[in-house]
Amino acid sequence: MEHHKLSLDQLQDSFSEIHPRYTPNEAIVEAERCLYCFDAPCIKACPTSIDIPTFIRQIANDNLTGAGTTILESNMMGHTCGRVCPVEELCVGACVLGREHRPIAIGRLQRYATDHIFENDIQPFDLVADTGKRVAIIGAGPAGLSTAGELAKRGIRATVFEKQELAGGLSTYGIVVLREPTNVALEEVGFVEKLGVTVRTGVEVGRDVLPEDLLREYDAVVLAAGTGRVPPLGVPGEELEGVVEALPMIAATKLADKDGTEALTRIRVGNEVIVVGAGNTAIDAATVAKRLGAERVTMLYRRGREEMSAYDHEVAFVRAEGVDIRLLTQPVEVLGEGGKVTGVRCVRMRLGDPDASGRRRPEPIPGSEFVLPADQVIKAIGQEKLVALYDAVGVEHASGYVRTDGELRTSNPKVFAAGDCVRATGQALTVTAAEDGKIAARAIARQLGVAEPVPARDDTRGRFLHATVNEFGRIHG
Repeated sequence: MEHHKLSLDQLQDSFSEIHPRYTPNEAIVEAERCLYCFDAPCIKACPTSIDIPTFIRQIANDNLTGAGTTILESNMMGHTCGRVCPVEELCVGACVLGREHRPIAIGRLQRYATDHIFENDIQPFDLVADTGKRVAIIGAGPAGLSTAGELAKRGIRATVFEKQELAGGLSTYGIVVLREPTNVALEEVGFVEKLGVTVRTGVEVGRDVLPEDLLREYDAVVLAAGTGRVPPLGVPGEELEGVVEALPMIAATKLADKDGTEALTRIRVGNEVIVVGAGNTAIDAATVAKRLGAERVTMLYRRGREEMSAYDHEVAFVRAEGVDIRLLTQPVEVLGEGGKVTGVRCVRMRLGDPDASGRRRPEPIPGSEFVLPADQVIKAIGQEKLVALYDAVGVEHASGYVRTDGELRTSNPKVFAAGDCVRATGQALTVTAAEDGKIAARAIARQLGVAEPVPARDDTRGRFLHATVNEFGRIHG
């Protein structure tokens, strides 16, 4: 394996955001295409119910502070979501213009508005008087930060405990720079902190802080820790040099983005790279390897395309990067010489009856083994669940996920849970984590006897009133 094969200029170009930011003229032209539908399907398709027609109308009126405020009122993680949301499957996919024309670029408009908020250090929310209530949140990813920010809007002070040195969770460490630069995630952390949230990094619950102390000292505890380490492949040879985990590799590019392009040159990448897995992390890892100069990158997945968790547009993107995807292929051994990876022995699979997950069980085809050359193998097969932490705070869980009610309350009435640790079904997305934060914060406030805040809906910040948008929508929607 080599450290890098590209010049600094090439690396900079390779790890720039996929879509450039709109110019003011481009944003206004795109915003003016919106029909401002009265019964807007894009709002219904957004898990956080952002008032999309309103913020787009505000952009058209060159009211970027109002637009950013509209977004952040519904989604505290709107800065990230404008970049990483699978909008093709959500709001953009629901846009009525998409039936016969080009749908509105809602994600890019959202990014344009929130960039204005963060780059100009605008705080659209007033600080709320301290109610004296305290909540501990375990995990500073999107779910934890969203919960903390929503609690702050109700005067409830949250302390977020994060075992990593930087807060932000996968937004900081696990989403490839092409989709979200590191500074975007860190700006969101700072935004939440300015609301009165305390974020303590480098603190692991269970090692540096005892779970029983949190339960005793705080009025409520929120489990918002996602997942743990990548499990082993369980095949001979995975101890060889050249077998690595996907998230640390992606994290290295994120930290390089924070420290400067030259840091990218310290990331080791092979010439012949095998990525085991077919989810978002696998696609990001394959993209990173390819853009760092790997000659060939091949993704292996033991099931078929229908069982892949990655969306169609993500699969199309990674294939356009030159990545080969081999479906119904299972690695059974990592081959090596001199302690280093030289190849992967695989077997072809066929799908049998559904297993416990509801997906058809992959079964090996006898006599179908073959070898793929490789000098690096990247594991992207999911992550272990934090069941020891669940047990430590006394909550019920099943198949590695915390059991909650409709308000995200666990079997321990003092403990709530949000984010990936409750996402037993459906996609684990930043936007669903942000919505979990809203649900949990409302439930905690109600349980602690704290009144709901009154949303800012007047003209003091140049907001475009709902009634006006709706009347416009009756004519043009």
